[in-house]
Amino acid sequence: MASPPLRLILASGSTGRRYLLSREGYQFEVMPSGVDEPTGAGVTDIRAFVHQIAWSKAAAVAPKIEAGLVIAADTVGWLDGQVIGKPEDENDARRILTTLGGREHELWTGTVLWRRPGDVQIAWQEKSDVFFRKLSKDEMDAYLATRQWQGCSGAYAIQEENDPFVEVRRGSVSNVIGLPMETLERLLGKVREL
Repeated sequence: MASPPLRLILASGSTGRRYLLSREGYQFEVMPSGVDEPTGAGVTDIRAFVHQIAWSKAAAVAPKIEAGLVIAADTVGWLDGQVIGKPEDENDARRILTTLGGREHELWTGTVLWRRPGDVQIAWQEKSDVFFRKLSKDEMDAYLATRQWQGCSGAYAIQEENDPFVEVRRGSVSNVIGLPMETLERLLGKVREL
């Protein structure tokens, strides 16, 4: 007899993460964690940083669930030993995009799967190497006017195909969107068995 489907809870309000899960046909609930994301000032270990935030998000939601699997994630950019977070406003987005322009940076996602009951947890971090094209003043103004940068680490949202500004050179495009789907799909089966 097949086991019933596992109730999935996304501990995030991210439209990108919802899109990725929906596109792959997953049925899930959205329950944002409400965890304030730190600025990343003074961070020296980006991998530990994204892990801690993702774990904090999962830990905020898991106690509210009697049975199911919480999926929590945090995605940030990393350049020159500094966290590139979400822009505060349009001027900050311009500053971030100017800094990234014409350079390759790392995009890290920390992900935690937390199964209830039993509190079994699987955590991992993934890196994608991303090149953001240097924008002219007109391109920058036009891009900022789209508001696509709002709520996005690095002040950009990647298009999956033929993005005019963003190129994933190594790693997963879904990781850049905010949830490394290839690894997630593999581990969802394993967490049921643990």
